[in-house]
Amino acid sequence: MTGQPQADCLFCKIVAGEVPATVVRETETTVAFRDINPQAPTHVLVIPKAHHPDAASLAAAEPRVLADVLAEAGRVAEDEKIDRTGYRVVFNTGAGAGQTVFHAHAHVLGGRGLNWPPG
Repeated sequence: MTGQPQADCLFCKIVAGEVPATVVRETETTVAFRDINPQAPTHVLVIPKAHHPDAASLAAAEPRVLADVLAEAGRVAEDEKIDRTGYRVVFNTGAGAGQTVFHAHAHVLGGRGLNWPPG
């Protein structure tokens, strides 16, 4: 069920404190933590605490929480001192786009040049 914790979801387990993560920010609705396989000097994931499989389902069910995720991405960039040099916020949706954990999450990437298009 959307919004409810999923027993087999890695990110739900991080929210519950069952799996360790290097948390850098936490709000009532979000958690931000360092990616274990960083693709840039700064690579932080911002997730909603409620389980939604991807950004589109989060937007449809809880648009305010999606706004919270994006606002926290900006605060992470400020905290990491990449807000002035530039950063990227990425939502991968579906396995074909590289999504490996099916709990909505934003990647905050920065600290090096990020050419476009990626990949």
